[in-house]
Amino acid sequence: MGAFSKIGLVAHNNSELIQESFGRVIRCLQDQSVDVLVEAKTAEVLPAGDLQVLDTETLGQRCDLIIAVGGDGNILGTARAFAPQGVPVVGVNRGRLGFLADISPDDIEKALGEVLAGNYSIEEHFLLEGEVTVDGRQEVASALNEVLVHSAKMPKMIEFDLYVDGEFVYTQYSDGLIISSPTGSTAYALSAGGPIMVPNLDALVLVPMFPHTLNSRPLMVKGDSEVRIVVGSHIGTNARVSFDSHLEFEIEPGESLVVQQQSSRLKLVHPPGHSFYQVCRSKLDWASRVGE
Repeated sequence: MGAFSKIGLVAHNNSELIQESFGRVIRCLQDQSVDVLVEAKTAEVLPAGDLQVLDTETLGQRCDLIIAVGGDGNILGTARAFAPQGVPVVGVNRGRLGFLADISPDDIEKALGEVLAGNYSIEEHFLLEGEVTVDGRQEVASALNEVLVHSAKMPKMIEFDLYVDGEFVYTQYSDGLIISSPTGSTAYALSAGGPIMVPNLDALVLVPMFPHTLNSRPLMVKGDSEVRIVVGSHIGTNARVSFDSHLEFEIEPGESLVVQQQSSRLKLVHPPGHSFYQVCRSKLDWASRVGE
């Protein structure tokens, strides 16, 4: 594995825990004699000292690795920003679960030392790209976890028609629909009853949210499928479309959303010993047999 020489730092929260880990990451990198750069938005909330501060686009052009300090939400934003530029990302977890940001605060020096020495693996995750019609114009946004369609006025249901690769699937009345990547299968989709998918699975899962009919179940389709949702006018309620619970649009009855894979991939860096199943055992408290 190649070594990294120019490393960018991203963190969008200034809690004491993140400040502590952010400072340790900087000291660790400086001890390794690599160039350390800081994203401009990060420098607004965390002290960057005399480190060079760059805007997001320039940082992606200059760096060969991005370190995201925070929780999985920080990784989601970092992925949307840097995956199109092909820059690998590694996460230092200061959140709750840490499915994506998997370097423990206690292991910063050891784990980053291994990564900088070339001892790491890269796991590729595809992103979702959604095109939504809003007031007659097209808006395009991306998501790493999921694209969510739901009623704009809770607790009302919405009516929508679902198409996969141009073929009509069904008309549904429900609170909404989650279109999830394998990465997002352990996030919101899981809480809605969706299956867990291994990260390298080339598939999408469509998870209904509180459907009117009890026989509606999650549907898995090919990863390169085009999923189209047309909001119906029978109930007459507007719908909202959100991308990773971050960017949100409101669409009216008769308007549509199209979701498919984005061409870019998130290159997620893991220190030695990473295992998706071990993460599931730890984060989801899967039962395990104890050897005698």
